[in-house]
Order: sequence, then C-alpha cells, then structure tokens
Amino acid sequence: MYLQIMEQIRQRIAVGDWAQGQELPSIRTLAVSLRVSVITVKRAYLELESEGVIVTRHGKGSFVAERVALATDLQQQKLDEHLTAAAKLAKLLGLSDEELATRLRRAKRNLGKS
Repeated sequence: MYLQIMEQIRQRIAVGDWAQGQELPSIRTLAVSLRVSVITVKRAYLELESEGVIVTRHGKGSFVAERVALATDLQQQKLDEHLTAAAKLAKLLGLSDEELATRLRRAKRNLGKS
C-alpha cells in the first residue's frame, strides 16, 4: 500500500499538482483521507525522503523537494514506463520497430492538432 501512496505522490508532483516547495498533507491527514494506517503513510514519506523527492522539516511538515529537475526526472520515468508498455503491446500485436515508430510519430503529430 505504501508503494501506491508513493506512486500517487510522485504522479502529483510530475503533473504539477504539487509544486516544488509546496507543503504535503500531514501524515495523519493523508492517512485519514486514504483510510490507511499512519504507519503506512509514514513509510511512504520516509522512502520518498530517502529518494530526494520530498524533504521533512522537524516541526514544520513535509514538502516537495526544491530540486529543479525533480518533475522532469519523474516525467522522464513515466515516459519510459509508458514506452515500455507500448513496446510490449506492439510485440504482442506483431508490429515491427518501424511500424511502432510510425505510430508514435503519428500520435505526436496528432497532439498538435487538438
């Protein structure tokens, strides 16, 4: 469960919902809203802190790390995960590397049209 919490926090940071330096909900508040134990949320926060994603200031709370590349790093990680999933699906469908690349280029071009 703590891994899911970590992923949700990373996602919120990556998409810009939580900006650098922004205070996160307290461990207790998040535990209540997610209906999980305080220990679960605390473990997620400790892991995220050890990764440098968040910082905790004693008596002040936990905050999104001020590192400029944090959101970019998380977005790059998400992109890699999505590309890996797309490659696996392409393999199941029997698409060649060139067919997959063509579809990716088409998808990127279509973004400009919307």
